[in-house]
Amino acid sequence: MRLRNLILLTVIAPLFLALLIFSLVAIKSLEDNVRNRLEREVQVITNVIGTTLSQALTRNATEPLEESLYSAFSFHRIYGAYVFDASGREIYGLGLGQALFSPETIREVAEEGEMRAAYREHEGWHYYSALKPLVSATGEVQGVLQVNRLNTGIENYTGFLSQLALLAFVIGAAGIVLGIWWGFRRHIERPLERLLAVMQRVEAGDRGQRAEAEGPQEYERLAVALNGMLDAMAEKDADIEARRRKEIELEKRLRKSKKLAELGVLAAGVAHEIGAPLTVINGQAQRLARRDTLDEADRAKLGRIRCEVERIVEIVRQLMELGRRHNVEKEPLDLTELLATARELVEEDFERSDIRLELDLVPSSSPLLANGQQLIQVLTNLLRNAAQAKEVSRVRIVSREKEGWLTLWVEDDGAGIADKDKSKVFDPFFTTKPVGQGSGLGLSMVHRIINDHGGTVGVFDSELGGAGFEIGLPLNDTDEGGTARDWEPQPYRPSDTDRRG
Repeated sequence: MRLRNLILLTVIAPLFLALLIFSLVAIKSLEDNVRNRLEREVQVITNVIGTTLSQALTRNATEPLEESLYSAFSFHRIYGAYVFDASGREIYGLGLGQALFSPETIREVAEEGEMRAAYREHEGWHYYSALKPLVSATGEVQGVLQVNRLNTGIENYTGFLSQLALLAFVIGAAGIVLGIWWGFRRHIERPLERLLAVMQRVEAGDRGQRAEAEGPQEYERLAVALNGMLDAMAEKDADIEARRRKEIELEKRLRKSKKLAELGVLAAGVAHEIGAPLTVINGQAQRLARRDTLDEADRAKLGRIRCEVERIVEIVRQLMELGRRHNVEKEPLDLTELLATARELVEEDFERSDIRLELDLVPSSSPLLANGQQLIQVLTNLLRNAAQAKEVSRVRIVSREKEGWLTLWVEDDGAGIADKDKSKVFDPFFTTKPVGQGSGLGLSMVHRIINDHGGTVGVFDSELGGAGFEIGLPLNDTDEGGTARDWEPQPYRPSDTDRRG
């Protein structure tokens, strides 16, 4: 059963029933009081004039009889007075209602010697009449006095009053019920329906729904509490999602670390096994190149052999570096000086390809605690990758500082990186360059160095049109590589300067 109907049945209906019973009892009591008063008045009047009439009948005098009857009409609402003998014949009378009692009834009163009164109706008029025996001084009944008081609609009046009260009660009850229904509907049912609708939408999966804090104070508090609960649930969901994403990221990092560790073990074994043969090949090639009998073409070929041997040695060295966790020796550094050094190292490559380098650096509130050589290697690798990409004419480096983190964006206006390759750019040996032009270890080394510094690195599509790399480094020292914050690649935009800075 609905709350509205339950309240009407258990509270309002019993209250109205009690009021109705009380009203009917009050009206009945009023009616009885009015009738009793009327009866007492008629009886008193009858007794008063009855004594005078008894004396007049004893003397057999007509004038005192008439005067006594006329005196009855001086009382309020007395409309008839008659004197009958003991046999029921009229002796004298004035007013209305002479035929209210039959002669038999009058004779019975004379024989009994007691007053009798009753309500009577005659010719559409309502009377209250009293019959009083007229007794002489010797105790003999000489006649009967009949006094008629017009009811003036007392019964109709009380009946009408009852009907009027009942009608007023019904109209008032209907108005009260309607008012209660409207108030319940507006101030209780509708706010509950709104709260229920919000909870149903939340149950359906729309976790962004919130209740409007309006209406009575209790419902405002209920809506605020519901919104607080939903906000807490949203925070918990966001926290769970963040933890899930962090776990996924940590799992990826763990797999990558395991892969690099296994690669380092393999590289160490390979380096041990092929180190001596490579040294012999390099030494023999060097000796052959010193012979005077060789022409320039053969000497060039020997130089090519030595370059490839050195390339193999460098690849093995990089693999060994990738497979080891390094204890980074950090010192306070100036980012501007690191960028200037990296710029000098790639200046020739940029001039050869006619690439313009743009810097947008914000002064840092504190020095960067890092390993200078390793960060220069990171910046150099990224800048050289940009210089070697197709159709690059512009490279931009932006730095911003926020909440103890230094963020760098390195972007170009080249062809960019395909979406299918973004998840693999930091994997060892992954490269989109032609065979012989890249080992695929440069970005892997960038990832390892940033990870050793406790930072984050990711790739995104630059608004310049090409590839973009975001590097996050903690300004304070941390030993947890890559886990100092939840990382999400955020492309740099000029409009974001104040927000990020």
